[in-house]
Amino acid sequence: MLLLFDIDGTLLMRAASEHAQAMHETAGELWGVDTRGVKVPTGGRTDPEIIRALLRGAGVEDSRIDERIGEMVPALVAHYERLKPDDLSGFLAPGAVEALDELSADGERHLSLVTGNVQEIGRRKLELAGIGHHFAEGQGGFACDSAHRPDLPPIARERAAAWNGGEPWPRESTVVIGDTTRDIACARADGAMVVCVPTGPQSADELAGADTVIESLHELPDALRRLG
Repeated sequence: MLLLFDIDGTLLMRAASEHAQAMHETAGELWGVDTRGVKVPTGGRTDPEIIRALLRGAGVEDSRIDERIGEMVPALVAHYERLKPDDLSGFLAPGAVEALDELSADGERHLSLVTGNVQEIGRRKLELAGIGHHFAEGQGGFACDSAHRPDLPPIARERAAAWNGGEPWPRESTVVIGDTTRDIACARADGAMVVCVPTGPQSADELAGADTVIESLHELPDALRRLG
């Protein structure tokens, strides 16, 4: 089974303030606008989507955004590296460490990522939280691969060919683990299963479209056993 974990709101809770500040500073550097007063929903969205929404909210037209969007990732990473905290272990979601330890020890489960973070920032957050070692380099789907979240599970399955004899990992044994309806939508678009935990912006009722909704990651190993 291929397990595709979201990061913010799923593995980590309220650990994105420096990431948000890096976005504002990137907007200022590349587009010369102050986006700090612009409020946009971020749950389940990719970094490029969030940057674009902030810029639109500040009055920047798409044509002007597109002129420099290709420079966004390196600028965003540089700002995050400067702003990042020394330690994010205090922001781990309940049950995250225990679930990851148990799942990593199971030779039939392969842990990977599908996240709206660009890869360098997502992996840095996990490293700072002390759980980065669970996620192999060269695996996963990230916002730097595509700004469109439904594109990410197929990318992650393609990369997981390294665990499947050179063939993309089958969608029918792939599970997205997230905290928003966007996680559900991206899983469904690829024909994957999905487990949700209401530790992000949405309630258990709002996440009812998932195959399983669990109260915390403590329940994840058992939920996955029930899915097969």
